[in-house]
Amino acid sequence: MTNWGGTNTDNETIQQCFPNNNLSCTKNVKPGAEYIFVYIFISTVSVFTVFLNLLVIISITHFKQLHTPTNVLIFSLAVADLIVGLILMPVQGIKLIEPCWYFGEIFCSIFPLIFYVVVTASLGNLIIISVDRYIAVNDPLRYPVRVNINRAVFSIVVNWVFCCIYSFVLLYESILHPESNHTCIGECTLFIKLGYIITDVILTLVTPCCLIISLYIKICFVAKHQAEHINLLLARKAKSEKKAARTLGFVVMVYLLCWIPYYIAALTLGQDTGDSLVINIMYWILCMNSCLNPLIYAMFYRWFRISAKYILTLKIFEPSSEYLNLFIQEK
Repeated sequence: MTNWGGTNTDNETIQQCFPNNNLSCTKNVKPGAEYIFVYIFISTVSVFTVFLNLLVIISITHFKQLHTPTNVLIFSLAVADLIVGLILMPVQGIKLIEPCWYFGEIFCSIFPLIFYVVVTASLGNLIIISVDRYIAVNDPLRYPVRVNINRAVFSIVVNWVFCCIYSFVLLYESILHPESNHTCIGECTLFIKLGYIITDVILTLVTPCCLIISLYIKICFVAKHQAEHINLLLARKAKSEKKAARTLGFVVMVYLLCWIPYYIAALTLGQDTGDSLVINIMYWILCMNSCLNPLIYAMFYRWFRISAKYILTLKIFEPSSEYLNLFIQEK
């Protein structure tokens, strides 16, 4: 960058983020068509993410058949994905294309905390779901006794509280002293020490990944054994549980595929810098996972497709609609 109002070699005009402030950062103004295209894409994906996750949330809360411990965990995951669509996607998308931060110093401190709380809570939900599926397949007869809605809700509360504490500890310095990494007004930079990033990789990638993969491997072996050695009724039950485990296993796989590029980039750069284009792109990939989860449910869960149809056709406003049978077409 050269002058405050100059032009670079790419025909991008250089301006101040806040023209009336001498301490303002500078920005490259890109062609209008590029801005319009990116903003349309961000808006579309954000609205689509909110819409799909609202369908999941309304389905699980409205229909009595879906009031199960597993679906309560899916509900928690959908709430996290809804927050991503409402807050994280729009802001992260703007950070991707706008070099200036226009949301103020306070939100600059809070936004990384919201981001880390939501994404780590999603991971925690997936771990709990994996444990739930393992119990359902490994001990199907005692599953209703060992797992109930109250215990599922308790595990969700513990998960969210832990994620809030963990994220605050990880981002402690950036939250309390956001200005320490800023060189001008209109900048919002997140800096995390390499040691914290390595710790974060171990706690939120390596350990959960090993735990989840080992649980799903055991689920596959147990389900196969049950199919070969138990009676027809329990075999059908095991087949159903295996199908549910496979679906949620696919959700976990997609989640990890969205996480891994971020950690590779963060470790390669040596630090997590909020103004890095690469890191911002990796953040956006993480956010995209929240849009993919409901699509996975639509592909694998017939009940979600049926409930979405009832919601979109406004049948949920009919008397006793909460008792509609969502599994009538299930095989």
